[in-house]
Amino acid sequence: MEMAKIAERGKITCCFFADAYGVNDIYAGTPDATYRGSCQVAQLDPFMVVSAMAAVTKTVGFAVSANAIYMNPFIMARSFSTLDHLNARTARAMGFDSIMPHGQRYEKATEFTDLVYRLWEGSWDDDAQQWDVEANMAYDPSKIKKIEFDGKLHKLSAAHQTHPSPQRVPVMFQAGSSKAGIAFAGAHAEGVFCGSLIPSHTAKYVKEIRTTAKESGRDPKSVKAFPGISLFIAPTLEEAQAKYEAAMKLVDPIAGLAKFSSYTNIDMSKYPLDEPFEFNGAPADNTIKGQIENFKAGNGSDEAWTPRKVGTTLASQSLFSFTVGTPEMVADYLEKWVEETDVDGFNLCAARFPESFEDVVTMLVPELQRRGIYWLDYVVPGGTLRENMSMEPGQARVPDEHPAAKYRREREAESKARDANPKAEC
Repeated sequence: MEMAKIAERGKITCCFFADAYGVNDIYAGTPDATYRGSCQVAQLDPFMVVSAMAAVTKTVGFAVSANAIYMNPFIMARSFSTLDHLNARTARAMGFDSIMPHGQRYEKATEFTDLVYRLWEGSWDDDAQQWDVEANMAYDPSKIKKIEFDGKLHKLSAAHQTHPSPQRVPVMFQAGSSKAGIAFAGAHAEGVFCGSLIPSHTAKYVKEIRTTAKESGRDPKSVKAFPGISLFIAPTLEEAQAKYEAAMKLVDPIAGLAKFSSYTNIDMSKYPLDEPFEFNGAPADNTIKGQIENFKAGNGSDEAWTPRKVGTTLASQSLFSFTVGTPEMVADYLEKWVEETDVDGFNLCAARFPESFEDVVTMLVPELQRRGIYWLDYVVPGGTLRENMSMEPGQARVPDEHPAAKYRREREAESKARDANPKAEC
């Protein structure tokens, strides 16, 4: 709740919660390092957390990841509609689990997404809710359609379980840099979370996403890009550096290696902790080498990387960049990133909670506002997340070119046909 209040005070667009349904257990073949280092474990159900946060705020949005492997699309669609009814500020981020082969993940995601689009946009007419006492009509059954879906992975014969919410389709987020992930994001995503170790890599990714969006018939700029970043801010550089050093003392490199092992599916416990990596040309080694090259480029150093250094980097900044400095220095850094990468904002990661977010709101936001590069208030105070993120008042629903809108148009056509011929069945 405190985080939500801080975010809204700073006019932050959205708070994002990445959910997890398993424990990283590749490192040494056990989850022990993950538990000891508190690496993506002991997580609360974000749907419940977001409901509480929405109750103490009016405008800040909330994004929750939904795992297409473990979640039932019918139940998930109702959960997001419920959140949208409660606050109209909900977003959905597509999530996966490494238990499914990579090539199958987006096949499942595409079918999963197609089904929930039908439920959100194609099941209920806008005026299905009547509340007409004289006609004894709460919901007009002629304006509610059962969705018949016979897919490869999912089958359904049911109407959406609740009436249309303000956005109907929650704002769609995605994270993934594979070829399939970029294709999926270009077709469906309204926002993407991306890595930020190297500006040139982020710029390339953003360009690929927007090119794919254009090829999918969408406005390329309708896909907003948000690289992750950690900020250490203080009135003086010395104080900011002290905050950074204090945070680094809490870093557990073994937990970072456990996380890296889950990213690469390679047991990093087999490598000597303080010896430089030796690459022998095996596919697994090439995977590690590619990640190390990214770290080196982002770090600006050619010195040898040991597993300990990799673990420290993952535990302290993940696959994101960080900067240390005064509000003016950090603002300069962010401006440079935007100029070089064409991103739309940043996914702020807290080194210390809630201090890191409080520092952003009390020190960085005023500096950005002074420069005229950060809004003084939300575009639509009290409005939907889609309106504020797109900066388009009145755009609560997905744009016409979004694939979900196809089912809105089909439902509208059916409604017109039914109204023109009341005896016909749609």
